[in-house]
Amino acid sequence: MFVTFEGPEGAGKSTLIAALAVEFEQHGRRVVRTREPGATSFGTEVRRLLLEGDNLSAETELFLFLADRANHVQRTLLPALREGAVVLCDRYADSTLVYQGYGRGLDLAFLRRANEFATGGLRPDLTLLLDLDPEAGLARLDSKDRLDREPIEFHRRIRAGFLAETKLDPDRWILIDASAAPDRVLAQAKEAILRQLSGEGGE
Repeated sequence: MFVTFEGPEGAGKSTLIAALAVEFEQHGRRVVRTREPGATSFGTEVRRLLLEGDNLSAETELFLFLADRANHVQRTLLPALREGAVVLCDRYADSTLVYQGYGRGLDLAFLRRANEFATGGLRPDLTLLLDLDPEAGLARLDSKDRLDREPIEFHRRIRAGFLAETKLDPDRWILIDASAAPDRVLAQAKEAILRQLSGEGGE
């Protein structure tokens, strides 16, 4: 099962994924935690360029993300899924649509085709959107990378983009209020994943 986690900066994706991994591993499931960019040695270099580099154009950002995604799918995601793992991925193709499309203004139709090519058609079974006011999310960060330092208007477009995408594929997306107490967020996420697993005959 392939679950992706999306949301604005500071929404708590990595914390939630860590807690979910513990929950499912305690119940005997094999869990693979991963992220984009940065899941492989190649991805680590891409992540450094994207988050620490200066003066990257929207097009440069896009192709770096896509290169990392293509490598990630082949090296990490497909092998784990073939082995029957529950894969919990911090960001995936939807982030490219939202950040480079809604945020940077690149053509959404082109981005969808580019994602399809980079992923080889691999789509999540479930996507959890941790929704949070961008000001609140940014205030949670101890340090800020290149994308975090974008103007607040950029981050507002990101949030709006994620919410717009949920309406295009409501069967895949689960909206979670990331301002709620952590145990409430965890309970909602766990329930959504268990429901999906049950529907696949995984329970």
